[in-house]
Amino acid sequence: MDAIDLLKQDHRKVEKLFSEIEKSKDGRDRLFTELATELTVHAEIEEQLFYPAVQNAKQTHDLVLESFEEHKQVKMVLADLEKTDKSTDTWRARLKVLMEDVQHHVKEEETELFPKVKEKILSRDELETLGQRMEAMKARQLAAADRG
Repeated sequence: MDAIDLLKQDHRKVEKLFSEIEKSKDGRDRLFTELATELTVHAEIEEQLFYPAVQNAKQTHDLVLESFEEHKQVKMVLADLEKTDKSTDTWRARLKVLMEDVQHHVKEEETELFPKVKEKILSRDELETLGQRMEAMKARQLAAADRG
């Protein structure tokens, strides 16, 4: 799978988890744990493999720097949510902020960053090779999270 397809697949999974958490009364802890794992692993593969592959191109440099900052914000809110009682209105409000931050980030990636990468920076073969490396890293990270 190419790198961009993999990242988009992750985006859809996270959107689905947000939706399930919003509807859920029971199982919120389990769903939030799954969401946190997915977001964390996704950020790791982007930060360690995808962004470095595209950050030095003039067309994407600023977008990648902004993406790193958005990841920091998401990680802070995730850590805050982890410590908050999941049955409270405060937790739900923080989850909504996280969801909005993630939606903004996804929109920027899918409408600005990814098209530039596909059109001007990485060839189809390079995207495929990068995607394979990202899939392997994601599998290792998810396996480690399951054991943790």
